This record gives sequence, C-alpha cells and structure tokens, in this order.
Amino acid sequence: PSERSVSHLPAKLINGGIAGLIGVTCVFPIDLAKTRLQNQQNGSRLYSSMSDCLVKTIRSEGFFGMYRGAAVNLTLVTPEKAIKLAANDFFRHHLSKDGQKLTLLREMIAGCGAGTCQVIVTTPMEMLKIQLQDAGRINAQWKLTGQAASGGGAAGGRLETRNPTGLQITKELLRSRGVSGLYRGLGATLLRDVPFSIIYFPLFANLNDLGKRGVEGPAPFYCSFLSGCLAGSAAAVAVNPVDVVKTRLQSLTRGSQEDTYNGVKDCISKILCNEGPSTFLKGAYCRALVIAPLFGIAQVVYFLGVGEFILSIVPGAQR
Repeated sequence: PSERSVSHLPAKLINGGIAGLIGVTCVFPIDLAKTRLQNQQNGSRLYSSMSDCLVKTIRSEGFFGMYRGAAVNLTLVTPEKAIKLAANDFFRHHLSKDGQKLTLLREMIAGCGAGTCQVIVTTPMEMLKIQLQDAGRINAQWKLTGQAASGGGAAGGRLETRNPTGLQITKELLRSRGVSGLYRGLGATLLRDVPFSIIYFPLFANLNDLGKRGVEGPAPFYCSFLSGCLAGSAAAVAVNPVDVVKTRLQSLTRGSQEDTYNGVKDCISKILCNEGPSTFLKGAYCRALVIAPLFGIAQVVYFLGVGEFILSIVPGAQR
C-alpha cells in the first residue's frame, strides 16, 4: 500500500496545482473584495458591500484592477494546494489501519498536519497578495483625504511606491526584515489554516461518503463537487474571525486614520474596542464564495484524474 501511495503522489501534486490555477482565476476578484472589506476600518469606509467594492474597483482601476495580486497567487497557489492536498492524503494513509475507515479524530489529525505543512507557502503568498490587493483602497483613501497613508508599521521599511509590484515588496521586506518579513502573520495564518483543515477534510470525506455507490465504489461527479463546496464554505465561515486578524496583521500600509497592530492579541482587543465583534465577520460571505468553488474544483480535478492522464501521456513518467 505504501508503494501505491507514493506512486500516486505526482498525480496528486499535478491535480492540486491545476485545481488551484483554475480556481484562483475564477474567484480572484471576490478575494480582492474580501481583503478590502476586511481592511477598511470605522471612519475610513469606502465600500458598503462586495458588489460595491468590485464596481468601484473597475471604475477607478479598470477591469484588471480586480486581478491585482493574481500573479503572486497563480505562481504560488500550485505548490500551496499541492502541499495541502498531498499532505492530507499522506497523513490519512499513515493514520489508517489495514485500509479501514479513519475515525473522526484521526481525520482531524490528518487535516491538522495538512494545514501545518501548507503555511510554508501560504504565509509569504498571502503577505504579498494582501499588499497588492489593498493598494487600490489605500490610493482611493489618499485621494479622498489628501493625506498620505502610513506605511511600514511594525514591519519596518516603507513602501514608497503607491502601486508596488510583488517583486518590489519582496525586495523591500527582505532588505528591511530579512526572510522573517515575508512570514509576518505566521501565527495568525496557522490559527486560520490548521482549524480550517481540521474542519474541511473530515467534513468533505464524510459528505462524499454519503454519495458513494456501495461500500467501495466512488462517489458520483456531482457529489464530490457539492461536498467540496459545502465543506469549504462551512470551514471558511468558521475561521473567518482569524482571517480578519491575519489580513489586518499582514497589511503593511494603512490609511492615516487606521489602527496599527502589534500581534494577534493586540489586534483582537483593538478590533473589539474600536469596531465591535461584528467586524470579525467582515468578508465572511466573500470568503465562502471564494473557498467553495476552489475546493469544489479541486475535488472535480481529482475525480476526473487529470494528473493521472497527464502522467499517462508523458513518456517515462510512470516509471
């Protein structure tokens, strides 16, 4: 069984990468709206809803303004999704006893392992993506108030360019803080992604089992897709409060009237004191709309066996 698991790993990596690329392309504008809605604070609100945010973004930045930061995601989402899905399969395989169905606790442990592994790529990817996504909101605020945004904060170093590229941000972070600059918000990312995986993977497996044809047969195509969407939405909404904290902590540039934060505890206390508990639900529906298709598409790609097909037509790939 272990040989078979290892031999399937390249296909799992390809499937995870392809699913990530397709999913990000489809839902990135909604993710941009989520970031901007989560980052705006009382007294500096530019957007009233997801649709309002997207309309204003198109008006001020053009259609491709909705895809600011997409290049970073498209570059890094392949290793991120590949690590997450492959790690979950790896842990599930090693936690199973003689091919028996995993207990709920073991499924949760496998999900925990997958979430922990993926933050190696997720943290720097989200760090860069958030700066690029939020640049348009900061610029719009600057035009409205006539006051320059405050930059750097606890991260050190200031991004002078109002529309920086991912490469410029990376160079500035490495220059001012070293590699740790790219891993700002690592703790919050772990607090989000580990519980997400603990919820998502067992929930998906159990929902998918409901649609299986017999004990050993695979679930139908539509069942895998719906299970991925439902499990992804539920997990996304459950961890949204931590996602708000992570987004705020990873934002290097803020409006002149916006709070800055020194760690997870400081961020939570300032949000509760200045904006109220409802702030932790900001962008929850956007996040559900992003995650549901992402994981639905991922399960469909797995179901169709795209990775296996690619390996079958590449000479020598199956050796």
